[in-house]
Amino acid sequence: MRRFSKIAFVTSETSEAREAGARLVASYGETAPGDADVIVALGGDGLMLQTLHRFMGTGTPIYGMNRGSVGFLMNEFAEDSLYDRLEKAERSVVHPLLMVAIDSQGVAHTARAINEVSLLRQSYQAAKLRILIDGKPRLAELVADGVLVATPAGSTAYNLSANGPILPLDAPLLALTPISAFRPRRWRGALLPDHARISIEVLEAEKRPVSAVADHFEYRAVRRVDVAMDRTVDLVMLHDPGHSLEERILLEQFGY
Repeated sequence: MRRFSKIAFVTSETSEAREAGARLVASYGETAPGDADVIVALGGDGLMLQTLHRFMGTGTPIYGMNRGSVGFLMNEFAEDSLYDRLEKAERSVVHPLLMVAIDSQGVAHTARAINEVSLLRQSYQAAKLRILIDGKPRLAELVADGVLVATPAGSTAYNLSANGPILPLDAPLLALTPISAFRPRRWRGALLPDHARISIEVLEAEKRPVSAVADHFEYRAVRRVDVAMDRTVDLVMLHDPGHSLEERILLEQFGY
């Protein structure tokens, strides 16, 4: 008996992905996402993140096949032997970050991020930020284009572009990484335990407005952002043997 006999397909908007999806549906049939054993996502990393957000909390595993550009989170595309590939696939379980952003009107906005939560300056002036860890002030003033908090799964994305560290998938850590820091000029960020509660306060918020972004959810003119890992949510990705997310993160550290 197969573990995954009922498959739901989702595709990106590209013709390449849509055509591939139509061929796979013709070969394997299709089940409504709510009744499926597995979701097969056809596209790039952006689609994988959208799919993980869409089915967050359902526990349904996501198996991605690359019909996009980078495809770091995806498996190689092939139309043959999909049932066999699903049976042999290895699980990677990650937890999202929970962000609570308080805006200039005092309204709280909640969103989850699989890759990172980032605070970004909205104007020509650098942001001024105060950083607290578990309620204790750790950096009185960071002057920078912004700062981000990345999960291990997201450490090879924006975090890496901002010269942050790559984290092994099973590392109990979060990366706190500045974006183009001006003061303290030599501060390169911090590695934090993944149970840490991170609070970032925006200084001179009227003069130096800042937006908060959790993956693709953005809130502007924020005054304070609280970030913590949400262990109540399991996100399950499936990867072909030898191509697990953990393996890809390791290869990334050696320039592959």
